[in-house]
Amino acid sequence: MKRVLLFLLTNVAIMVVLGITASMLGVNRYLTSNGLNLGTLLAFSALMGFGGSFISLLMSKTIAKWSTGAEVIEHPNNSTELWLVDTVAAQAKKAGIPMPEVAVYHGEPNAFATGPSKNNSLVAVSTGLLESMRREEVEAVLAHEVAHIANGDMVTLTLIQGVVNTFVTFLARVVAYVVDQALRKNDDREHAGPGMAYTITVFVCDILFGILASIIVMWFSRQREYRADRGAAQILGTPRPMIAALQRLGGLAQGELPKNMAASGIAGGSGLTSLFTSHPPIEERIAALQRG
Repeated sequence: MKRVLLFLLTNVAIMVVLGITASMLGVNRYLTSNGLNLGTLLAFSALMGFGGSFISLLMSKTIAKWSTGAEVIEHPNNSTELWLVDTVAAQAKKAGIPMPEVAVYHGEPNAFATGPSKNNSLVAVSTGLLESMRREEVEAVLAHEVAHIANGDMVTLTLIQGVVNTFVTFLARVVAYVVDQALRKNDDREHAGPGMAYTITVFVCDILFGILASIIVMWFSRQREYRADRGAAQILGTPRPMIAALQRLGGLAQGELPKNMAASGIAGGSGLTSLFTSHPPIEERIAALQRG
């Protein structure tokens, strides 16, 4: 769950910063100088939406390392690190992708994959997972993460987030314009540009609509999770190790991952409701693997 939640949180932060910057540069005044130009607003929203999403993608690996304290294995220092690197290398070759960076971080049982592309990716596992699982189960978890990379899940979620961001940006400014005009209906300064109500409403709506829009992104994330499970089974040649790993995770305290990375973690975290979770229930994932 770490990968997706960290991605979402970073994306919201970037969108808010971009919105504040645009306001300071006078973009809001330009968009509303002669009434709300919906065509121009839509183009601006797409630029902001996809810009924020791709900035999040480009920063994903760096933020993942920083937020978890993951240490990339440059030169294996022990047999476990050597086994991790060799296992990921073999799986990456079988999946047809370049060798990802392999890292270890201290924490409860979990793992994640992230990075802006298949050619620039990272697979990280926690010490808790290494200490609590058998090697065949860890191998299944690694295969799951490699499948996320092979499936291009980070890029897919970035494109989805870009579309969602576009509509959030667009709707937030439409609502803000309506609110601003309603509060200034007795003001004779029709061309004075947007007032403070516009700026405040945009800021609030960007955050609120962004949180609601995350439901859509999380739904897609859950569907990609099933696909990564199937991908792991294909890499390993059997679904049994993946099922065993999920059963093991179901009985362990799953480590919560940073918000932007949750979607490509192996273990989902708790959420306010099922709509805001990046992973399906472990029982459903096991059932899907058993059905084939």
